[in-house]
Amino acid sequence: MSWKVTAVSVLAVSLAACGNNAAKPASKSNYPEKALSIIAPSGAGGGWDMTARTIAKVLTETKAVDKPISVENKPGGGGTVFMAEYATKDIKDNYKLFVSSPPILINHLKKEGNTPYGYQDTTPLAQLTKDYGAVAVAANSKYKDLKSLLDDMKADPTKLTVAGGSAPGSMDHLVSILPAFKYGIDPKKVKYVSYDGGGEAVTALLGGNADVLGTDASSLDQYVKAGKIRILAVAAPARLGGSLKDVPTMKEQGVDAEFLIWRGIFGPKDMSADAKKYWEDTIKQMVESDAWKKEMQANSWQTDYKKADDFKAFLGQQDTQLKDMLTALGMQK
Repeated sequence: MSWKVTAVSVLAVSLAACGNNAAKPASKSNYPEKALSIIAPSGAGGGWDMTARTIAKVLTETKAVDKPISVENKPGGGGTVFMAEYATKDIKDNYKLFVSSPPILINHLKKEGNTPYGYQDTTPLAQLTKDYGAVAVAANSKYKDLKSLLDDMKADPTKLTVAGGSAPGSMDHLVSILPAFKYGIDPKKVKYVSYDGGGEAVTALLGGNADVLGTDASSLDQYVKAGKIRILAVAAPARLGGSLKDVPTMKEQGVDAEFLIWRGIFGPKDMSADAKKYWEDTIKQMVESDAWKKEMQANSWQTDYKKADDFKAFLGQQDTQLKDMLTALGMQK
């Protein structure tokens, strides 16, 4: 059966034009009145951590927010530990936001290590960026291309250890096993070891505790520049720019696979209307700023902004697609 992975492809969301009913004047909100926090549900150094710190940096530097913003790391279970607390204890905390990506959907849908909490237990505020999956090895690895790696993995799937910064069945795991699956390797036989965040997974790779790493391409940019790792392939439709411009796609190497990774920002499920409106306006201002564009270029990210309503609609569509993808891999709950 021919199965093309489209689980995380970007879908255009077409909305009907808004009505002409004039809104009644609202009283001015005093939100925010105190310090704010943005949570990265992982350890330091990975994509979530970098995204949260970039948001806080730009909002502070541009003075778009005049209250202090801290970034907190809350690792565990690829985001599931944080979600269990956020969806139950912080349901009305307007001062605590968090960043996430496809794992907020995958963790709710997968069979192993799943969580009862998903995007429906939050207030999606905006999609911010798009990124792509990547497969990497240490700079001193014998592997110079994806095909040689997959040939060895096909000969003995247990021979190589694959690391990722999220739990089995979640995003890094899917990025890691997708090319193997498309190459005719049983994904259930691939030896995958999970770490609490991309930073720890990179450390395992560089320390010789893993042979391969599957994660988002942009989080590896700094290690490529430092000459510490070699990216064998990106799961993108075309080569990326910046320091990754010479990295071939999986398709170029005969593996028909793509894996697009969005990143977005969320608030609590019962966020007040005033707080939601504030963040919708503030985030839109942030992504249009020169400071944000500068950070996008520095991190080899691409802005892919969707406002709250569009983002929520997209999440509903992707939720259905990911369920189909996990079912095809035998990983659905």
